[in-house]
Amino acid sequence: MLINLNVNEQVRQHNIKRCREKGIILPTFAQMAHPDTIPESIRKKLTEVGLWDVNPLNLFRITWHNEPKEKGGRFGGVNYIEIPRQITGTRARIFALVGKYFPTGAHKVGATYGCLAPALATGNFDAEHQQAVWPSTGNYCRGGAYNSALLGCDSIAILPAEMSQERFNWLKSVAGEVIATPGCESNVKEIFDKCHELDRERGTHIVIFNQFEKFENYLWHYAITAEAILEVLRSRGIKPENVRGYASSTGSGGTLAAGDRLKEVYPGLKIAAGEALQCPTLLRNGFGGHRIEGIGDKHVPWIHNVKNTDMICSIDDEDCLRIYRLFNEPAGLEYLKKAGVAQADIDNLKLFGISGIGNMLSAIKMAKYYEMEEDDVVFTILTDSSVMYTSRLAEQTAMHGEFTPADAAMAHSACLMHQGIDNALELTYYERLRVHNLKYYTWVEQQGKTYEELNRQWYDRDYWKEIPADLGRIDTLIEDFNKEVGLV
Repeated sequence: MLINLNVNEQVRQHNIKRCREKGIILPTFAQMAHPDTIPESIRKKLTEVGLWDVNPLNLFRITWHNEPKEKGGRFGGVNYIEIPRQITGTRARIFALVGKYFPTGAHKVGATYGCLAPALATGNFDAEHQQAVWPSTGNYCRGGAYNSALLGCDSIAILPAEMSQERFNWLKSVAGEVIATPGCESNVKEIFDKCHELDRERGTHIVIFNQFEKFENYLWHYAITAEAILEVLRSRGIKPENVRGYASSTGSGGTLAAGDRLKEVYPGLKIAAGEALQCPTLLRNGFGGHRIEGIGDKHVPWIHNVKNTDMICSIDDEDCLRIYRLFNEPAGLEYLKKAGVAQADIDNLKLFGISGIGNMLSAIKMAKYYEMEEDDVVFTILTDSSVMYTSRLAEQTAMHGEFTPADAAMAHSACLMHQGIDNALELTYYERLRVHNLKYYTWVEQQGKTYEELNRQWYDRDYWKEIPADLGRIDTLIEDFNKEVGLV
């Protein structure tokens, strides 16, 4: 059983009592995918609630369909943009889901709910007596701390010390504890080490929701992110033969799971896994530190279905930072306007965080590598937005000086228009197996997984099908839980 759905009835009753006292109703996966199925009484109450308010009603805003408003929004179509060719420099069309309009401003709040809700509904986490631990390289611990606060649970957020100051400032107002581990974005082992230390110290008083190994994270993106993309493709009338690619950073392996679902619908689709060139773990079995916040590194996530991944795109973090300045500095916006970028598209540049820029660059490499044509489409993800990284602008100015029109021209020409197919690798069968085998060193040697299950991930054709098979049962468990809470 890849997702633990065994019921602890005693703890489950604790959770029911807690939710009844705090007025909490849990949304199902089906409601997150299709918020038009959410009861009208809940939708009406949301018109009085701010998008980031610590209000349990905002659990129902864990969806790609939120109205893009800071307060009082209801639901509409999927939040996405088409990135203009004046920015991508590709013949192909590149679409991107927009994560800014989730509570917390990042899509990771969905993955954390996907992990927490089944644990509450089964009693595998005690909201009354245990702390929820959220190990993260950025937005996942934000989402976990936020969902814990909505549900009245105590939380511990863990993230590297060199992450942006915006993350730490906000976390201090929401999380029960905030722990900064040594290093930068790619120092994931140090996060795992801290989890082991907490486990030794606190034992049964905590539950660790490790995004890199929790298949509920995989399931949320398979069921919710992929469904949002499918909805966009169908609404735009994109022909199946033109749905060519899906690009996402490796991260925890969760967002890549949307590609597994897309490939079931569009068998010709290719999946690209992005990483930082400064830490080329997948590309070259490499290591290092980098500045594309939120994507992890130096290991292969347990929940990454490597056998279904078609290519690796390693992205230079310097390109991401220069483009971030191009998209946010006055000289950059003025340059893009003169280059023919429409004002509506310039307004959308605030939707790109640094990792979203990295995902866009992976999509660009993919489109160029496969020589995609004008009608072909690659989809990617804008995981958060520019507001998460404003302190980086001041840092870059201190390091490099004022961002000038000449800097804008160089960033646009070199980092976007001339983004090439260097450091992109199309995976053969044995290249995939090489990447998959890297899991051994993290997960079997360090984290207690078994050699037998590692081989199952590669050789058992039914292994990855077991995860979506649990979807209906999870929703039934949530529905039964809500009935006993008695607030529906």
